[in-house]
Amino acid sequence: MRLVLFGDGESPHLLKWARALAPRVELWAVSSRGFLPGFDAVLPPERRLALATRPDAAGGNFGLLRKLPELARALRRIRPDWVHAHYLTSHGTLAWLATRGLGAPGRLVGSAWGSDILLSPRRSRLIHALTRRVLAACALSTSDSLHMAEAMRAMGAAEVMTFPFGLEALPPPPPAKDAGRFFANRGLEPIYAPERVLDTFTRLAWPGKQMHVANDGSLRASLQAQGRAEVQWLGRLDAERQATEYAQARWYLSLPTSDSVAVSVLEAMAHGCIPILSDLPANRELVRDGVNGLILRDGEPLDPARLAALLPRADAIARANRSWVAQHALFAPCVEGFVRRLHELV
Repeated sequence: MRLVLFGDGESPHLLKWARALAPRVELWAVSSRGFLPGFDAVLPPERRLALATRPDAAGGNFGLLRKLPELARALRRIRPDWVHAHYLTSHGTLAWLATRGLGAPGRLVGSAWGSDILLSPRRSRLIHALTRRVLAACALSTSDSLHMAEAMRAMGAAEVMTFPFGLEALPPPPPAKDAGRFFANRGLEPIYAPERVLDTFTRLAWPGKQMHVANDGSLRASLQAQGRAEVQWLGRLDAERQATEYAQARWYLSLPTSDSVAVSVLEAMAHGCIPILSDLPANRELVRDGVNGLILRDGEPLDPARLAALLPRADAIARANRSWVAQHALFAPCVEGFVRRLHELV
């Protein structure tokens, strides 16, 4: 079965999909930008096409639309069974236009990433209408949360497979944890509310507390300028260093204003961190408040008594969260089921 993976080849998430799909299908890849070096070990250059655009997450990606004829020509040359588009309001729209509008070969399958379903369609009627068209054209769609799957069906998706964008492998059991160590690694952008994360930590009265903040974004300079003494700024981390941070932290803070099931939260749980999350439907699919983590409602401070109540069970919670990831959130078995379903549809 021949499948073209279409998305942002400079994203580690698309590379992760490529690694999972390569042993199971005849895989080709088209990237709206370039390709991470990791693709060299997955696909030979003759099976890759870089469209070399610079998409903007905020929208207005007309440069990508200009690549429509090139995408259609590539699909005619490859003649895939499936065109697998990632992020439906950009790559999904272009794949839909190529296969339906220009008659390029390949049935459409789409994978939603979060904001392409939960945020972008709310920005305008045009984006909402395009998203509905793309979802209706997909023989199969994937979602990483039940909440987002419901939203996709409400917009006309015919069949949605729901599975987390999980881990490629379970990390080793963590060492002894520091009860004062907090870790946060979501992007330093408004949607991830890093200001709220830092305020929540700063106002918390907790012995020996320290916060390590990884990742980067447009808000980093302004946040660092506030000079919070108990916060260490780590920037972007490679996988090995990030695993070390997860392993040492007792608590993991992620308070976005919108989200599906986040792979970073799954990683934190696999490393035995206790998650402290914003009150979103997808987060409640992972955390039972006060049982295996905490949920903070909008504007709610982090009460140290709630942390203290979890601390005597912290090691047991860490083991249970890690076990849940092992049973439900490993990526390879999910992709195996996805490919099996594509074979059935063919």
